[in-house]
Amino acid sequence: MLMPAVPARRLVLPLVVLMVGLSACSGSLAQPSAAQVIEPWTGVIEQPAITPTPTPTEPPQPSLFPGPVGAGTTRPTPTPDAARSAPAFRTTSDVHYVGPGDTLNGIAYRYGVGVQQLMQANGLFDPNFLTVGQQLFVPASEPLPAGPSLKLLPDSELVYGPSASYFNTHQTVSGYGGALDGYREEVEGELLSGDEIVELVARRYSVHPKLLLAVLEYSAGWVTQPQVSPAQRQFPVGLLDMTREGMFSQVSWAADQLNAGFYLWRAGWAGPYLFPDGRVAPPGTGINAATAGVQYLYAQLHPYDAWQQVVGPQGFLAVYQHLFGDPFDWAVEPLVPDALVQPPLQLPFERGAVWSFTSGPHGAWGGGSAWAALDFAPPGFALGCVWSDAWITAVADGEVVRTDLGVVIQDLEGDGFEGLGWSIVYLHVDGRERVEQGVRLAAGDRIGHPSCEGGVSNGTHLHLARKYNGVWIEADGGLPFEMDGWQSAGTGVEYDGTLISGQGVLEACSCRDEGNQISR
Repeated sequence: MLMPAVPARRLVLPLVVLMVGLSACSGSLAQPSAAQVIEPWTGVIEQPAITPTPTPTEPPQPSLFPGPVGAGTTRPTPTPDAARSAPAFRTTSDVHYVGPGDTLNGIAYRYGVGVQQLMQANGLFDPNFLTVGQQLFVPASEPLPAGPSLKLLPDSELVYGPSASYFNTHQTVSGYGGALDGYREEVEGELLSGDEIVELVARRYSVHPKLLLAVLEYSAGWVTQPQVSPAQRQFPVGLLDMTREGMFSQVSWAADQLNAGFYLWRAGWAGPYLFPDGRVAPPGTGINAATAGVQYLYAQLHPYDAWQQVVGPQGFLAVYQHLFGDPFDWAVEPLVPDALVQPPLQLPFERGAVWSFTSGPHGAWGGGSAWAALDFAPPGFALGCVWSDAWITAVADGEVVRTDLGVVIQDLEGDGFEGLGWSIVYLHVDGRERVEQGVRLAAGDRIGHPSCEGGVSNGTHLHLARKYNGVWIEADGGLPFEMDGWQSAGTGVEYDGTLISGQGVLEACSCRDEGNQISR
């Protein structure tokens, strides 16, 4: 469980963040203020030393995944986009009284105005300082023309999905020999190379490493150029935020923004984008979720006029194509089939143990991802990050394909890759007695003990989420969790929700109460 920020279904942020005593995670989507961006590198990319994207000889799913399309071959149909109404804009001003949990960024999104407009209209100098009850004048929206309708990527090239199984991040970075190849940074107590950082972020957020490399290349030529400036080394993605210095923090922020636009669009959001210069604009018609993700990211980094160029044909897309060719050559359609069915799952703890259902649908990883996760706290009445001997168990049969700080990833398809088909994410798993990578588990086998390890947590618990083809699957959408007959549902407020079965209804609570107790 990480970071309650922009919901995966709407642009309006909740006014009150649910504080979870037994199991809470936190996070945010930082909005840079005006002029706090580094201009992107716009040099000509020299001929690469290698072709970084290899041609697959054995596609994992021939009926679904055609691989690169050769000359004279019909390319896959670009990702379709459902028709949606344009966002409504306010034509009059408003007054807003600051409530508990309000942020200036959240208020700006609620009313569809820029953060800078709010600051200027109210004489504010620090966007992080608000007091409950404070009166804010909210000026009327002044929308600019819609953004480009150019589709930049298919949805399958934003997520860590099927085509990622044929992409080698290390080979690509070392082959180009740019500044990223020689970069080193300490991350969570371990010294990692530039390509290792990109791959780590890609897997955690489930964002395609090719896309993250293209973002770094566009910002400063990180992939192909041997030198970057000191400022670009400090802020590799171009976000001037002293709390987000270094490659790991900046690339993580970028992945979260890409996810925010992607999952908001999938949930029916229609804009507008809010720019650091205080202006707003609706998305162009006919774009898809992946394009919305890229446009959303760069709307955080560039004022409107520059943004139009960045998301146009000669901006980010041209750099991406120089590195990897036409992204639609790798399109997977459909990435998530309409008729998708969840495989049988059981509750993630041992029979007879009584756990607490502490959090309903919320962000799977970071503030920008879908509300794909549920939380469970182990037996006991102790609060905070405490030692627990309770066992987390596998919800289904499958191989452990990755372990990370507090994380266990289980592949349910038997292909050994977490971006193909169904996979389960267990977060906050204690390092002691934790199952090892490569172990084949049967449903009910022990995985490890709940803890606060990994991510941000204020209480010992298990954070459980699902992915299909790299897409986080919402726990309160059309395909809710179903475990031992219990089905998840949401209330429209992140972390709030229920589990429903023939036995009754359990309501998520940051407590241990008879109304949230669950067992197998």
